[in-house]
Amino acid sequence: MAKTTASAQWTDHERFTAVASSGHAMVVDSGDTKTANGPMELVLIALCSCTATDVVTILRKKREPFTSIHVEAEGSRADDPPRIYTHIKLKYRIGGKVSRKAVEDAVRLSKEKYCSVSQMLQNSAKIEVAIDLPDAG
Repeated sequence: MAKTTASAQWTDHERFTAVASSGHAMVVDSGDTKTANGPMELVLIALCSCTATDVVTILRKKREPFTSIHVEAEGSRADDPPRIYTHIKLKYRIGGKVSRKAVEDAVRLSKEKYCSVSQMLQNSAKIEVAIDLPDAG
């Protein structure tokens, strides 16, 4: 079983330096100062990058001629602690003369099979998707 580690070292106020197994560090700000991304913002960033990676990989395997992929997440959180995400809308904007069916299949496979972040979040949040293909024929 693959293991990943992470740590957070308090620096000041509600700001931390976080480091994961990869050795890359980032600043995380849980407070009102917003000098860096907060933990729940990082969850949405993780979701976007996870599913975008899947879609790129799948579309490449299908030899779809995409020229750009942009994934945006909008999350709604519960009003009371622990304030988890209860609803997330993912918006995919994919440039190039790609097949709508190929993109829909790639997004579905990411959500249902490959994206581990999506799989975890689906236990608490309804995840819906929208796909925009501005260059499709």
